[in-house]
Amino acid sequence: MEYRPENRKACGKRGAAAVALTACLALTWGCATVSKPVEPAEAPMSQDEQVQAQQEAARPQGKRYKLKIAVGRFSNETTYGKALLSIDDFDRFGSQAGDMLASRLIRSGEYLVFERPDLDAVEAEQRFTPDTKLVGVDTLIVGALTEFGRSDEGEVGFLSKTRVQVARAKVEARLVDVRTGHAFFSASGAGEAKSEAGEIAGFGSRAAYDAALNDRAIGAAVSDLVDHLINELEARSWRTVILTLRDGRVYIAGGERQGLSVGDVLQVMREGDVIESRQSGFDITLPATRVGAIKVVSFFGESETNEGSICEIVDGTVDPAELERLFVAEGK
Repeated sequence: MEYRPENRKACGKRGAAAVALTACLALTWGCATVSKPVEPAEAPMSQDEQVQAQQEAARPQGKRYKLKIAVGRFSNETTYGKALLSIDDFDRFGSQAGDMLASRLIRSGEYLVFERPDLDAVEAEQRFTPDTKLVGVDTLIVGALTEFGRSDEGEVGFLSKTRVQVARAKVEARLVDVRTGHAFFSASGAGEAKSEAGEIAGFGSRAAYDAALNDRAIGAAVSDLVDHLINELEARSWRTVILTLRDGRVYIAGGERQGLSVGDVLQVMREGDVIESRQSGFDITLPATRVGAIKVVSFFGESETNEGSICEIVDGTVDPAELERLFVAEGK
């Protein structure tokens, strides 16, 4: 190619452009950028409709009566912050998990939830309130916060940096049959929460310590735990007691607010004998036997805790002398 001054000028421009492009690429590769958030997509159903559909799908087929359950105070078995926090602050993590679990069970509307963590306070208050007493429950839930931790993650580039704060929690719980003290089921739930911030050349968001991540991580772990507990609680058989017999009618505890309906047919069962095992030394209860059936005809009471049902006997007999050994179960 023939050398001309204009050719040298053109080559200089192309060289300068190449250098600029290389510098831009180097800066881009050296940058730490905040992860691009996922674009939300509209679902064909609203969030409320999705939640309702999930609850209906998880609900077992047929009628389901409400179980009486109590949540015991959860403990904090982790070592997170133990050397820095006071005893009250340290125990707060465990009690927070228990309170979250109780709140979620109450909001589900599927159970009668009773107070047990602050039992001393409840009993002290009842001294000033006449005609009060504690209500027995079918199942007691006890547990602990067993794992908790925080971590800082991030990237540092030529002119930028990112910071990702992550909190992780694990909660474990046991279901205890209050009649026998037997812990018949255990489950665990895990969850995490994170926040991310970044800056380029000194501009952008700077993330300070986010204490709310602790609450969100524990809440996620409790939500995961609830799913496992509900599946097991739904498999438990509902039962109630006979209050009295009057004028040929059977009065039982529990009514419309607990899931019963007029016309429901229930089974009257007699507790099996308790025999001590010569092998293990433990008491073993023999299977219950059916003595009759009753049908709900009406209700009485003003709330879930004091309501009852009036029933008529449809078959079999109900012996008044055996009321202490009789109970009412779901119809088969």
